[in-house]
Amino acid sequence: MIKNLRLGATVSLIALILLCLAWEAVLAPLRPGGSLLVLKATPLLLPLFGILRGKRYTYQWSSMFILLYFTEGVVRAWSDVGLSTQLALLEILLTLLFFVCAIFYARLTRSKI
Repeated sequence: MIKNLRLGATVSLIALILLCLAWEAVLAPLRPGGSLLVLKATPLLLPLFGILRGKRYTYQWSSMFILLYFTEGVVRAWSDVGLSTQLALLEILLTLLFFVCAIFYARLTRSKI
């Protein structure tokens, strides 16, 4: 169970990083040729190594941090049109998957006193 949660969090985080890069650089950038919004993927690198190493503390704080990307996905799914709406829905799905995996991983790996 814990191994699956860790895998789910890792895969969803990496997929979210790749989605952000592809979305803003190639698939549906705000400006033709890409935009500086591609930099929104950079903060997602902060928890990446802790998630890969299975550090419980990283799972705890990143579960709150990922909600910023969930919020962006909801706003853009509501306001954008075309492919960007579908990408926003995918962003929502990936953030929810990460959130659930991170919360349960942190809960199941806590030490009992």
